[in-house]
Amino acid sequence: MSETLLSSRNLAFELYEVLDAEGLTQRERFAEHNRETFDAAIGTARSIAEKFFAPHNRKGDENEPRYEDGKAILIPEVKPAVDAFLEAGFLNAARSFEAGGMQLPTLLSQACFAHFQSANAATTSYPFLTMGAANLIESFGTDEQKRRFLQPMIDGRFFGTMALTEPHAGSSLSDIRTRAEPAADGSYRLKGNKIFISGGDHPLSENIVHMVLAKLPDAPAGVKGISLFIVPKFLVNDDGSLGKRNDVLLAGLFHKMGWRGTTSTALNFGDNGECVGYLVGKPHQGLSCMFQMMNEARIGVGMGAVMLGYAGYLYSLEYARERPQGRLPDSKDPNTAPVSIIQHADVKRMLLTQKAYVEGAFDLGLYAARLFDDTTTLETEAGRKQAHELLDLLTPIVKSWPSEFCLKANELAIQILGGHGYTREYPVEQYYRDNRLNPIHEGTHGIQSLDLLGRKLAQNGGAGLKQLIRLIADTAERAQAFDALTPLRQPLEALVARLQTVTLGLLTDLGQGKINSSLANSALYLKVFGHTVIGWRWLEQAIRAEEGLVKGNAADVSFYKGKLQAARYFLTWEVPGCHHELAILEARDDTCLNMQDEWF
Repeated sequence: MSETLLSSRNLAFELYEVLDAEGLTQRERFAEHNRETFDAAIGTARSIAEKFFAPHNRKGDENEPRYEDGKAILIPEVKPAVDAFLEAGFLNAARSFEAGGMQLPTLLSQACFAHFQSANAATTSYPFLTMGAANLIESFGTDEQKRRFLQPMIDGRFFGTMALTEPHAGSSLSDIRTRAEPAADGSYRLKGNKIFISGGDHPLSENIVHMVLAKLPDAPAGVKGISLFIVPKFLVNDDGSLGKRNDVLLAGLFHKMGWRGTTSTALNFGDNGECVGYLVGKPHQGLSCMFQMMNEARIGVGMGAVMLGYAGYLYSLEYARERPQGRLPDSKDPNTAPVSIIQHADVKRMLLTQKAYVEGAFDLGLYAARLFDDTTTLETEAGRKQAHELLDLLTPIVKSWPSEFCLKANELAIQILGGHGYTREYPVEQYYRDNRLNPIHEGTHGIQSLDLLGRKLAQNGGAGLKQLIRLIADTAERAQAFDALTPLRQPLEALVARLQTVTLGLLTDLGQGKINSSLANSALYLKVFGHTVIGWRWLEQAIRAEEGLVKGNAADVSFYKGKLQAARYFLTWEVPGCHHELAILEARDDTCLNMQDEWF
């Protein structure tokens, strides 16, 4: 039977040949695990995703949540799917045994979660947001907040959201207007409006815990005046039972082009002056706390984009193998049988492009998860710090590169299906619509590029960047052991060398106060930096494929050759093209910067 969620062979390659998942079991936290327990968790995730999540993916798209009597109504299949997810323990896959979790490495929990993202992005968003909100309370909440809100979230009784965006401000969080007034009992009363709050209302849990950004009366202007609050849908009594409904109103639902099964809500806080909230962390430091959840969400959005691209790739691959149409250019006899379209060179091009994009991005997403494990379980503080610096640098790439290029993979999947591709009888058009949201989710490309070029590169004296350059150089050096990888290695080395020169020039200009001209084309920089990172990850995969061929397992020959061909495509077709963007960046081209409003 063909695989529809992701390739199990590719997942095993990533976990056990590229990222050394078994090596994590040598660390104290993961010592009770082994490959057998890892594979068992993955098998359970695949089974639940196929049985409970995938079957209603189309139905959820065709039957959006409805707004009735102030509540959001979902199709009935969503709750059994979410309940199966909870009962299997995936909400707490990475949490410790003592806290009721599986104590899996983040690498493995991400690998498990990828199956659900591929099967049904909309339904998966509910537990995804809950995990992020729970982690936020665990990191910054008081003991009382953890007792009252965190434990029920761990138990799956309460779900969570992040409430940031406001109608007038959009992504500009410094301009939010939601206010929080201190109350006599130590709590706060919030008043304001939030929009595009995913999972803001639903019938899937007893309570919903909103993590809300707001400003105190004495807040300084800008992002330095933002505080973070827990605002539950229902108040929680001292004994843990639910109290009265909080003054949080579902004002309505948004209807998006994709992720239609996820409630996208407008919430009003404090219309009646009685919206109770609880301060998390210190006053005016809410954004720094929220960045934990935002960065988790950015990596999650990137992986979601990967898995939607992956699902489209696998479907179009199977379609291309089974669809007979036309004949090869050197066979003009109409009496000969049509060939499967996978035999046509241009279809091979589109499939190979998809494979290069989705499997390259899949590797990067899992690598980021492995880095997170390093930030928490490496023996030395210096090692943990290094891992954190590299993960911080790569986060804008993990979020944005798949959101752009795995979306392009979805576009190619539609093209391969031809006229069928954009009909609703086939799933690839939904994959595209769902994925089109991800370039905007959790910070647009423009925001991520400003973060990368304007902040992350120079952070801590450029420690993350220096580390990345060393890692790429190490991979290139190891690739020299295989002559066949020379034409793949050399374009990456040339790109890295020029990227370093251009980066140094841009950072020098930024240091001299030339901010607008240096950042004007940051989106191009994000693309080139992302291609460099993906090129590095493909060269790493190519080394492992060559090593696999040397071992000589006949059953894997085609798999490894496919890896090498995809690496060859990306490193010889995609990577060299980045020099054009680097030339624009090097010249500080001002075409976009100097365009005037009245000229449009």
